[in-house]
Amino acid sequence: MTPNGSAMPIAAAIADLRAARSLWRTRHDAGRDPASFPSRGALERVMELLAGALYPRRLGQFRGPPADEDGFVAAKLLAAATELEREIAAELGYWQAEASSGRFDADQPTTIVRLFVAGLGEVRRLIDSDVEAAFLGDPAARSADEILVCYPGAIASLHHRVAHTLYELGAPIVARLVSELANERTGIDIHPGATIGASFFIDHGTGVVIGETAIIGERVRLYQHVTLGARTPRGDDPDRPRTRHARHPIVEDDVVIYAGATILGRVTIGTGAMIGGNVWLLDDVPAGRTVVQPEARVLDDAVGWRVREDLRDG
Repeated sequence: MTPNGSAMPIAAAIADLRAARSLWRTRHDAGRDPASFPSRGALERVMELLAGALYPRRLGQFRGPPADEDGFVAAKLLAAATELEREIAAELGYWQAEASSGRFDADQPTTIVRLFVAGLGEVRRLIDSDVEAAFLGDPAARSADEILVCYPGAIASLHHRVAHTLYELGAPIVARLVSELANERTGIDIHPGATIGASFFIDHGTGVVIGETAIIGERVRLYQHVTLGARTPRGDDPDRPRTRHARHPIVEDDVVIYAGATILGRVTIGTGAMIGGNVWLLDDVPAGRTVVQPEARVLDDAVGWRVREDLRDG
């Protein structure tokens, strides 16, 4: 009962919600069981375990003697692999209703996880290159440890290197959940499908968006609020928004893109180019060129006064 004595419309709300669920399941579920969808909480635990295995002393809090370090890493990897295999099996089971060949092979989750674990050495080397790029590129950094633990760009990089590997091995939902964990922590949104070369540095980072089919070369630096996105098709365009094709930028080696730049479509930013802040770009940029907004001007007192009056008067 509510304070005024009237009954809460619980029964009507239950019926309405049942109807909404039924409509949604008819339109979207196609026989899939949403309860089998991979668990975000489980993948959080997997990432914590993997971070400890990749960096046992810095992220895993290992404090034992060097002789015990491999055992610590082995325990972290075994726990991570066990839980990751369950989540990949859940993903494959979720999609099996759409598979023309029926149920996935029983050993497929195990195969994916084995290949993933086998590639962790290269994942670690790529993350190391990103941390080194940040240390070289940011005079404010006092140590590589500070970057790995504190810098949003390094946190996003670690998650992306893991997520991209899983994406390439055939677990795109698990990979997307891993990338969203980084997005939630850092405000950096990198689709796991994006291909990113070594020594990648995102400075500051908040608001960076990198789309699924983006290709980024080596030694690229992005600042905050950079978007490497796709162009939205017009209403009469035959390519619908869900059409999957190469629709995001290619950024070649040694490119710097400053804060607020928006680059849309399958354009190529050539090697060594520099894109200035707040640039809106829909075309290719040749190697070594610079793209900037018109230069800001300092107005003299008389002109500045008239501009302020015009702004005040609307």
